[in-house]
Amino acid sequence: MTSRGRRGLWTPSMVGGVVLGIGLLAVAVVAPIVLAAPAAQLTGDAGQGPGAEHLLGTDNLGRDNLARALVATRLTLLMTTCTTLIAVVGGMVVGVGIWSCRPRARKVALRLLETAVAYPSLIFALVIAAILRPGVVSSVVAIGVAGIPSFARLTANLAAKISTSEYVTTARLLGVPPWAVAVRHTLPNMAEPLLILATTVFALSMVELSALSFIGLGVQSPSYDFGRLLNESLTQIYTQPTAVVGPSIMIVLTGVAVMLLGDALAARADPRTGRRAAARPSAPAVAEVPDGDAALVRVEDLRVGVPGGAELVRGVSLAIEPGEVVALVGESGSGKSLTAMSVAGLVSEELEVRAEVLRVGDMNMLGQPDRGRLGREISVVYQDPGSTFNPSLRMGVQLTEVLRTHLGMGRGRARELITEALTQVNISEPAHRLRQHPHKLSGGMRQRGMIAISLVTTPKLIVADEPTTALDVTVQHEVLRQFRRIHRAQGTAMLFISHDLGVVEALCDRILVMKEGEIVERLTPAQLRDRDVHHPYTRALMDAVPVVDVTPLQASS
Repeated sequence: MTSRGRRGLWTPSMVGGVVLGIGLLAVAVVAPIVLAAPAAQLTGDAGQGPGAEHLLGTDNLGRDNLARALVATRLTLLMTTCTTLIAVVGGMVVGVGIWSCRPRARKVALRLLETAVAYPSLIFALVIAAILRPGVVSSVVAIGVAGIPSFARLTANLAAKISTSEYVTTARLLGVPPWAVAVRHTLPNMAEPLLILATTVFALSMVELSALSFIGLGVQSPSYDFGRLLNESLTQIYTQPTAVVGPSIMIVLTGVAVMLLGDALAARADPRTGRRAAARPSAPAVAEVPDGDAALVRVEDLRVGVPGGAELVRGVSLAIEPGEVVALVGESGSGKSLTAMSVAGLVSEELEVRAEVLRVGDMNMLGQPDRGRLGREISVVYQDPGSTFNPSLRMGVQLTEVLRTHLGMGRGRARELITEALTQVNISEPAHRLRQHPHKLSGGMRQRGMIAISLVTTPKLIVADEPTTALDVTVQHEVLRQFRRIHRAQGTAMLFISHDLGVVEALCDRILVMKEGEIVERLTPAQLRDRDVHHPYTRALMDAVPVVDVTPLQASS
């Protein structure tokens, strides 16, 4: 593991969790050996308060309260570990097994699982514990079995996507047994989130085990865990309140240790804490703009790639003047979107972005620019209108989000402005559209909704990533007309990505041709119209555009 990877692993949460965990394990091992006598021996010092000899006092039988709390750690941790194993292993078997069944059996199993999850696990555990004989084994079984449905539901949700993936489907078609598919393909791809969920199950199981012992259905005398100690000290709570301090603190410390570990693992699994953020933590948010440099966007020697792997964009340099429309053209995979998203600061966290200069205005896109400025000054219109909006939220909430979050507008004023903007992009009944969900709007309407957001924030730069690819010809014309209108009315600069050479010829001021992550030619619309190109790749792109020969039709007419 690299030094950077070690730094990413040993976060404050991880360090705190490991230190507390090691301390608790040490107590669990050592305390029953060293403190067995004061924890179990009956003395005449019954009901004493805290003092030098007994820091937390003694119980009604003269036993040291602190010693008993420390000794109880071993049994509590052993019971919680066994309970967690039952819940986690059982949940994984059920959750993954559901997706190994036939569709009809799977549907029935999912409905039964949903029914089981509807009941609180502690109530389920109480029923099981009441049926079984009270004791250590019965409480472990009760809590473990009661925890299976919730963990199985989470596992089934994680397995749903993996079980329908192509490599799992191929394995099944090749005759790989269901258990082998689960072990080789499904579980390894779920290991990280399941480990994080297991820490939560551990903490909850400890609390539930303590609750069972507290009400008398768990550990029985002479054995004792944290819950049993709380049960025994209940009669002293008014006369000797320190009796409950020991087990209460141990429950809190154990829960904190496990949850810190879970939080650290979750942060480790979060891609937002990935390589790119760690690679340039000290990059300034504000870029120095040399005197005389009037460009709104300046990119010099941009390189985007997988850390330690291939570069996907190599040595790209470009500039966009205020109010200028610059096009990036090229085949799929040529690096157009990566270049544009680098300018907007939206490249995947798994990729590494390096450049001598990468700025929009005076915002350094290699650092962490102010989020408010990003929302106000840069707008992005994505390629697929079907995935632009959250399907579970109404359009009004999503279209006004930038106004409410970054411009601080009230809900009423934001809806008023976005309604006016929707009218400007020719969306009928805009007030009604704001109350609808995205699936009730056509692709063209959703795309024009994105353009409407660009209108209301009056950005300095619009990054349009193939905004017309998924639309029919009529809607394409309408969307392009709106881009022209924004450009004329607001003087907004644009970085426009498209496969359509005719579109960029009509809309853009300059055209950059990209191939395999590099800019191979720079053209003006006049050069493109006159086919005054020099690079073979550009000529190949132009030759790929079909041309309709209408001469015979004109002659015959």
